[in-house]
Amino acid sequence: MISFILIIITSLFFSGVIFKTKSLASGRKGPGLLQPMKDIIRLWKKSSVFSVTTSFIFQIAPCIYIASAIMAILMIPLGNNSGFISFDGDFIMFAYILAFGKFFMIISALDTGSSFEGMGASREALYSMLAEPAFFISMGSFALFTGHTSFHSIFSSIHYGSSISYLLCGLVTFVFILIAMIENSRMPIDDPRTHLELTMIHEVMILDNSGFDLGLIMYTANLKFALYGAIISNFFIGSLPLEWSILIFFLVQIVFAFLIGLTESFMARFRMGHNPQFIFILTSLSLLIFFGVLLVLGKFI
Repeated sequence: MISFILIIITSLFFSGVIFKTKSLASGRKGPGLLQPMKDIIRLWKKSSVFSVTTSFIFQIAPCIYIASAIMAILMIPLGNNSGFISFDGDFIMFAYILAFGKFFMIISALDTGSSFEGMGASREALYSMLAEPAFFISMGSFALFTGHTSFHSIFSSIHYGSSISYLLCGLVTFVFILIAMIENSRMPIDDPRTHLELTMIHEVMILDNSGFDLGLIMYTANLKFALYGAIISNFFIGSLPLEWSILIFFLVQIVFAFLIGLTESFMARFRMGHNPQFIFILTSLSLLIFFGVLLVLGKFI
């Protein structure tokens, strides 16, 4: 439960660090670190408005979306401290619990009967499908590297004993940063600030959501960023004592948010047709991680 509490705390200021970084990069003071969370709380105080063309699926989708993220968070350990839910192969359930929540967001967008939201739902499904192999190849490679198949056992057993293993850590960190940005539809895949429907992905899916439901969706994005940051931090924590684990956890989360802010400040979004090519790069990097693990283990024939 320690990781769960830390992720919830991180989610409160994660977006604030991103906005503050973007503001400083453009020479502005910018909002406070907690301003995005204050905006979400303001939305939670408002009621939701539902179109007469939507069904109960549209109404329950935001709750399922945030519930799936919370369930996934419960599986994430903190070094030697296991998550609330831990078993062999739990990273497979982790991926598909998140996919379950995204599935409901996709069909809720289709439920509105809007061609624009259907277009965004189609793109969201495509990009998630393309990013999925990178996650499984990366986690499968570290399962092979450590000889374990659960998050807790993998992360607590990681020991870097060569330059190749340090390189693998750097590559898997890069892969998970990009997976997080793809899953949350951030730059360079999508621009979360755009209002041009023809180029929107996630934002166009939630055009009909309002009030409390919109607040749930926005806060879930914070949770998903924080949970991917928690996974990245575990690659560096290993079997360190708890106090050092917590320090590294927050340090990695701050650096993660800072990098996202810098990326969105200095990098333009890709043309829509180039996004699949970019996402396929992650799979190639994951295969490099896999071959690197084979090299470390001496299993190349």
